[in-house]
Amino acid sequence: MTQTAQTLSTDATTQIVEALNQCVAETAVTTMLAQNFHWNVTGMAFGPLHALFQTIYEDHFTAQDDLAERVKALEGHAEGTLAGMLKRSKVAEVTGVPAAADMVRLMKEAQETLAETLAGAGELAAEQGDTLTEDLCIARGQAHEKFAWILRAHLA
Repeated sequence: MTQTAQTLSTDATTQIVEALNQCVAETAVTTMLAQNFHWNVTGMAFGPLHALFQTIYEDHFTAQDDLAERVKALEGHAEGTLAGMLKRSKVAEVTGVPAAADMVRLMKEAQETLAETLAGAGELAAEQGDTLTEDLCIARGQAHEKFAWILRAHLA
């Protein structure tokens, strides 16, 4: 049976909100990672990588808002601190300035992590009958899988 934010059990809502906050955290950390790489990429592939990293961070900035707003629709608390996001995220900050190929590899790994996290959140939502959250997670997971594919192509 399809559930709405108002008809989900308290336990289901808590689990889904936690999963979505994981998605928000990893999306926010990856947004900053892409922006960092956008600002600092150098080398022969500067032009296409500069543009690709910008496309990624612009997409992710909107996505983190969509995910956080779903948390709020479920009457949860959206994680809004950088410290909280960094603590929660499976995607790590990168210090220093890696070489362009390492930037691409690290961003590919972040996209794969995000796709996996969103798939898990979507499965949880599906189990609870929350099709709206499931659909959001599926759409976001597809976006991250596409970015991962594009980044793998750069590494080939």
